[in-house]
Amino acid sequence: MTALLLRPKEPRDRPRAARRRGGRRGDGALLHRLCLGFAILVALAAVLAPWLAPHDPNAVDFGSALANPSPDLLLGGDVSGRDTLSRLIAGARTSLLGPLGVVLLSTLLGTAIGVTAAWRGGWTDALLSRTSELLLAFPGLLLAMLLVTLYGRGLIAPVIALSLAYTPFVSRLARGLALTETAKPYLAAYRIQGFSGAWICVRHLVPNIAPVVLAQSTVTFGYALLDLAALSFLGLGVPPLTPDWGAMINDGQSAILDGAPLSALAPSLAVILTVVAFNVVGERLADRVAGRTT
Repeated sequence: MTALLLRPKEPRDRPRAARRRGGRRGDGALLHRLCLGFAILVALAAVLAPWLAPHDPNAVDFGSALANPSPDLLLGGDVSGRDTLSRLIAGARTSLLGPLGVVLLSTLLGTAIGVTAAWRGGWTDALLSRTSELLLAFPGLLLAMLLVTLYGRGLIAPVIALSLAYTPFVSRLARGLALTETAKPYLAAYRIQGFSGAWICVRHLVPNIAPVVLAQSTVTFGYALLDLAALSFLGLGVPPLTPDWGAMINDGQSAILDGAPLSALAPSLAVILTVVAFNVVGERLADRVAGRTT
């Protein structure tokens, strides 16, 4: 009789910590799915911008200047009467293209430097490591401002500057991963068989460290987007007529005082949500690579 009374209580006697962990995993998975969906939505908006924008993003209509949201202008108009929603959609292309270039360049350069340093060792490792540490001393935004001053506005100079600024972080990560990988027996076996170092690195070493590097690159994408938006806000990014979220925030500052905040708040929210989405996706990828989640 006692046993029968105790049996119904067994399912309720699970440790509360286990239930809390399960709840946190569920919440984290939901947040990851939401952020991944938002990141995909922004990427699709950038690719399909010419077909999704309801109006010409550069069409000036002073009669619609600082217009309130309406069925024709869903997010209202900016100080020049341009459709805020159309410029927001069109600006996604520029705002994502720059960070993508930064991530590609910094990942390729950083991985090559880190793997070379770990594989060769000795004075090569010391030289490349000291060079990376020297680059860390230069703030990315300051370097970008310098290049923009020398070569003019646009995406090329800021992308190159920020790529150089982010490369040391990738190279240090790649070097640490490569050092761990080179200590494993399978690489020594390839060496004994006479395979060249370049072949071993390209065919085996780099693919084995690529998941962690790519996860970190996803997080870097968000930071690069934020830095490039800051440069555009300061007037050092894309040319004035090119739709860009950072430039839209700058253009909409005066509209806030005139009671039409959407022209500045909409691109601000776009920057914040996109950065958060890519950071969450990158951290989730890193957790999966490290085996901390499923």
